Amino acid sequence: MILVTIVGNAFVIAAVLLEKNLHNVANYLILSLAVADLMVATLVMPIGIVDAVTTKWMLQSEVCDMWISFDVLCCTASILHLLAIAIDRYWAVTNIDYIRNRSAKRILLMIAIAWAAGLCLSVLPLFGWRKPEDSAEIRQACVISQDISYQIFATSCAFYIPTIIMLIIYAKIYQVARSRIRRKNFMKKNSKRQTNGETISTPTLNTAALTNGHTEVIADAETSFITNGCNDRNDNSKFSKNGDIDEVKVSILPKVNFDASKAKRQKEKLEMKRERKAARTLGIITGTFIVCWLPFFVNALVEPINEVQIPEALRMVVNWLGYLNSLLNPIIYTIFSPDFRNAFRKILFGKYKRHR
Repeated sequence: MILVTIVGNAFVIAAVLLEKNLHNVANYLILSLAVADLMVATLVMPIGIVDAVTTKWMLQSEVCDMWISFDVLCCTASILHLLAIAIDRYWAVTNIDYIRNRSAKRILLMIAIAWAAGLCLSVLPLFGWRKPEDSAEIRQACVISQDISYQIFATSCAFYIPTIIMLIIYAKIYQVARSRIRRKNFMKKNSKRQTNGETISTPTLNTAALTNGHTEVIADAETSFITNGCNDRNDNSKFSKNGDIDEVKVSILPKVNFDASKAKRQKEKLEMKRERKAARTLGIITGTFIVCWLPFFVNALVEPINEVQIPEALRMVVNWLGYLNSLLNPIIYTIFSPDFRNAFRKILFGKYKRHR
């Protein structure tokens, strides 16, 4: 599990750094998330294995404090990055200008907040927000602060509040995606007027939406005005005896551009598919996160409040279920992101060349 988590997140980091298609501000969040998950695999999981296979804490208390601090820092940062990604996606879906104007400053600020919050929660017990009996030397076990007030504060900041916000955001994104799918797009086109060789674009009839059952026909009318008799090969003009134009017949011929209409519908279907895919991906990421972390944070409140401890085997399962989220994040990116999939293939087959 440790090796898979390291490799998976290392691939994500390498993909963002090497693949040009992934060089965008939004992927700063994914890059930072992968760093947090990689730290979970390298700094937290190895000592977690030692703790799992021994009946009591065999290392120094300072090592316990360091391990717990890294655990809280990395896991909290990982969770808050998922919240930041959800917020960024919500802004992108609801504000069309946000994608064009997405600033690195805003994304970096969210990343800084995620890491700062994790750091704050990780060091508070070291500055006294814990019970004296929580020491590894006394308990003969390495546990996080069991102070009730700390646990309520920490679990609320690291999980419960972010989870509620993510669920609300995901619901709103789903509503927006659904409304866009159901919305009928009526786009206006311009027709071209050719007058004495000049092209003038003017608003014209662009749709004749005729619905019959589930069939919608959109016809575009294109009107051409030719006023230069020399360029008109169709002899539709009547001349007077002196050679002046007496009457000009102008034909307005509706042209149903089925190819253009079909291409537009295909483009709209592709955009709708991408919206549904993005919403589904975000839902799976959020759902996976909740399944992985909910048991841990429920137990984090139950134990100090009821002053009871769950069986050691169950506690290990709960802890490692949370760590599993750091393994699943890069897998989810692989499945749902074509750009990441392509980048991973290039990394596997050594298609990235070193530039000297």
